[in-house]
Formats: sequence, C-alpha cells, structure tokens
Amino acid sequence: MAKAREKKSNFASLKFIPRFLSKVYHTHPGLFIANVLLRLLKSLIPIALLWVGKEIIDEVILQVDLDNKDLTGLYWLIGIELVLAIFSDVFNRLIALTDGLLGDLYSNSSSIELIQKTAKVELASLEDSEFYDKLERARQQTTSRVTLMSNVLAQIQDLITIISLVTGLIYFYPILIVLLVISIIPSFINELKYSQSSYSLQKSWTPERRELDYMRMIGASDVTAKEIKLFGLADFISNTFKRISDKYYKANKKLSIKKSLWGGTFHVFGDLAYYGAYVFIVLKAVAGFVTIGDLTFLAGSFSRLRSQLQTVFSRFSNITESAMYLQDYFEFIDMDFSGDHPEQYREGRTEFEHSIRFENVSFHYPGSEKNVLTNISFELIKGEKLALVGENGAGKTTLIKLLLRLYDPTKGQILMDGVPVQEYRKPDYQKMLGAIFQDFVKYYLTAKINIAVGNIDEEHNLDKIKNAAVQSLANDVIESLPEGYDQGLGRRFRKGAELSGGQWQKIALARAYMSDAPIIILDEPTSALDARAESEVFQRFIGLTEDRTSIIISHRFSTVRMADRILVLQNGQILEIGTHEELLAKPQLYAELFELQAEGYRE
Repeated sequence: MAKAREKKSNFASLKFIPRFLSKVYHTHPGLFIANVLLRLLKSLIPIALLWVGKEIIDEVILQVDLDNKDLTGLYWLIGIELVLAIFSDVFNRLIALTDGLLGDLYSNSSSIELIQKTAKVELASLEDSEFYDKLERARQQTTSRVTLMSNVLAQIQDLITIISLVTGLIYFYPILIVLLVISIIPSFINELKYSQSSYSLQKSWTPERRELDYMRMIGASDVTAKEIKLFGLADFISNTFKRISDKYYKANKKLSIKKSLWGGTFHVFGDLAYYGAYVFIVLKAVAGFVTIGDLTFLAGSFSRLRSQLQTVFSRFSNITESAMYLQDYFEFIDMDFSGDHPEQYREGRTEFEHSIRFENVSFHYPGSEKNVLTNISFELIKGEKLALVGENGAGKTTLIKLLLRLYDPTKGQILMDGVPVQEYRKPDYQKMLGAIFQDFVKYYLTAKINIAVGNIDEEHNLDKIKNAAVQSLANDVIESLPEGYDQGLGRRFRKGAELSGGQWQKIALARAYMSDAPIIILDEPTSALDARAESEVFQRFIGLTEDRTSIIISHRFSTVRMADRILVLQNGQILEIGTHEELLAKPQLYAELFELQAEGYRE
C-alpha cells in the first residue's frame, strides 16, 4: 500500500506541470514561444548531423574507388554539417538566454503572488508552526523553479529527438529498440523510486531545516551579536546546529548510498544490453548487410538514443520530484483564506458615527483553552481618548488586536454603531484604524519610506512625511543623517545608518501622524524614550488628535492621566474604568500602581 501511495504521489504531482507552464507563458508570451520554437528546431539537429555524417563517409569511400574524383558533393555535405553545427550552438545559447529570462520573470511573479496571498492569511495561522512549515515550503518554490521549467521544455525537445532517432533505427533493424529499452528501464524505475523518497525526507525535515536556518541566522547577525558575545552563546548555537545538521546528514547519507548502490547495479545490466546491440550492428557490417556509413549512422544513432533516453528518464524523475515541491506552492496559493464571512458585506465606511462597543468579549489564542480576555464589555465613544492600564500579561495588547481584527473573539462581539464588525470587509474596516506597537517593524529602507508606511499611498508626499516627522520629534533625527530623508536605515545594507532605540521609536511614531484613520492606537511605542521626550510626544499627540478617537497604552501615569477615561485590566478582565481623578479616589489597582510609581519618583 505504501509503495502504491508513493507512485500515486509521484504521478499525481505532474498535474501541476501544465498550470506551471501556463504561468511561465503569461510572464512573457513572446519569450516563451521563442524558447519553444528554438527547442523544436534544435531537436531535429542530432538526427540531421548523424545522417549527413553517414553520407560523408559513404561519399569518401565512393570517391576512393573512382579514378576521376568529383569532390563537389563532399564539400556540400561538409558545408551542410558545418551550418548545422553552427545553428546547434546558436540555438543552445538562445535557449539558455530565454530560459534565464523566463526563469527570472517567473520567480518575480510567483514571489509577488506569494506575498499577496500571505497578506490574506489570518495572524493565527501564521503563528501556527505546521502552517508556517507549509508556507516555508511554498516560499522556497518561488526561487527554485527555473530548473523545472528548463527540464520540462528540454524533455519535450528530447522526445522529438528520440522519435527521429527511433525512426532511423526502425528503418534498419527494429530489434535494436528492444535492446535499448532493456538497457534503460531498470535505471528509470530506480530513479523514480528514490525521487519520492528524497521528497519525503525533505518534507518531513521541514521544521528541522527551519531551525537550522534560524540557528544560522542568529549565529551570524548584527542583531544578536552583542548577546552572543556577552553570554558566550557561540558554542551553544554551533553545537545545536551541528547536532541537528548531523542528524539530517545521516538520514540523507543512508538514502543516497542506497540510491547509488541500486543505480550502479541496474547500470551494469544496461551496459550489457547496450554492448549486445553494438556487437549486433558490427556483425551486420562485417557480413556486408550495411555500408560503413550505415554502420556509423546506426552506432551513432543507438549511442545517441541511449544517452537521450537516459537523460529523459533521469530528467523525468527529477521533474516528478520537482513537481511534488511545486505542489506545495500551488496548494498554498489555492488555499481559501476568506473564512466564513457573508458573501454580501456592508458598504465600506471611512468613519463611525457614535461608538465602538465590546459586548461580553472573551478570547483565547488558537491551540490554547485558557482565556486571555474574559467577558470584556465597554464602549469607546467617538472623539474619546482612552488609556489602557494593567500589569504585564493583563491582556491590553490582545484587546487591541481584537479591535484591529487581527483576531476575532471566541465569544461575544464587537459592534460599530450597533453593527457587528464582521459584517464589513476586513480591509475596509481596518483602514479606519491606525496603530503603532511597541514591537514595531524596523524597515531597513530609507527614512522617508519608514515614515510613509503609516500611509503608503502618500509615499511621494514629502511635505506630509516631513510634517509627520516634526510631530513625532523624528525630524531632528533625520536631519542629522548624511542623506536626510533618503538615508537608508539599519546596517543590513551598504551605507545604512544605525539608530538608537529611542530614535527608531520617533521614526515609528511618525507613522501614526501619516495615517488619516479616525482611530489611532499607540501601544507603548515610547518605551525607549526618556520621560521628557515621552511627555512632549504625548502632549503633541493629544493635541493633534483632538478630532479623532485614540487609545493609548503606557506604563507612565504622567501620560495615562492625559486620557479622558482610563480602563484598568487585571487577569484579562475589566477591573475598573473612569477618569484619573475617579480612579485615584478608589483604593484599587490603579491607585496602587499610581502611588508605587509616584513613590519611586519621590525617592
């Protein structure tokens, strides 16, 4: 049963080849058609060269026996062979050129397709290790399918060549075809068997290979270099890498040895069949049944045909193996990430009229049954400045993720002006919210783009970008850079400028001022700023978002007290909600945390 499933997997994956070729064709139809035509012409050259070679030898022998020699025909034959040889070389170069160009175009288009598809994946799926393994296998196929394309097209080319050579052999002695098949089939079966085994090994080791990539990355990265030196982690990382890589090497070594041993054995039988056919041809020539030119043609055709068949069969096993990897890509691209949302959404909105309300919202992350939030109910009024307070792990950031619809509640619902937010298309709804998190992304691009990502449609609006930088205090940072707003940030690329944590935060904060969203969320994006800078940032933020709704998460109570209302979370539940003065008047968590922080400043 297992072997039957392996064969089915081998051949079932070939159904993706036409779709793959269709995608390659659509990247550049002209190049694709040119490539195919070149291969068709090239496929007929081998039989033509062999036939012309046969005619040359027979013509030479004929002229040897003549007293009045006429070499005109011989010169013409040599000229034809020269032209065929030149065309063969030209076709090879043009095929290689079009292969490379098509490969680059397909790699680019498939990478774009993968990026766009990944953007539709729910955050919960991306955080699932098994799903991420599938995504990783799909990602690898965007850069390694050039060989598959060349192999498929070369296979068609070689099949035409084989048909022409087989026709020539059948014309003389059909039995040669039988001997040829005997010499090739065993090796083909062996190749096919082990291509499936190789794919199965690669697929089963996807998590370990990702771990190897991770160890390779953290072991040689400017981001981790300080801690690796400080904590002496080099030996730990290299030993972990060696342990996993050695285990994989042993598994792959065992498979490779078995493949080589069986392949060598089958190849011996193939050689015996081949030389049996060769002896048959020689004996026919000695007996005078064929001319010396015919002998050369038959020997050359049989040798070339055997070589072509070996290449075709070997390539076929490579194609089936590659097609199995290609299957990973198309299966990911074909996945439906639309969820169970209604087919007809409400019309998109750019603003809400009254409020966004949480009604008995509970949530636990996928794979866990422990609630992070339990029975959360509150209302965010339009134009209100709301602060979220709570100790680490209280659920503040998770609440924000639900509001942003990065996740959906496991119980309860979120309503905008009385309408469940799931009734709006997620992209339309999310355009109404702008958020900056503490773990914001550092894009190793220009300072200008790092700010513009807050509203990427305005990436060419330098005035707006500069204004956002002024509001976030990032303008001083940028003006100190050698190339200003065109300066690359980070050390990943040449001439990039590294920034301190506080400087990066000012850059990230500027993204909030780029956004035109009616709701702005700041989730501790100023943790690396000193108290004076943070106070100034929030004073500006409160003033500049006067006509917008905002949510602030901060551990500094000098910032929190600027909010209209403060919501206090404890163990995933709402403990209290009210103004700064109202909460201080109650002897609960907010008053306790405020007093602890104030006491620290008094000391």
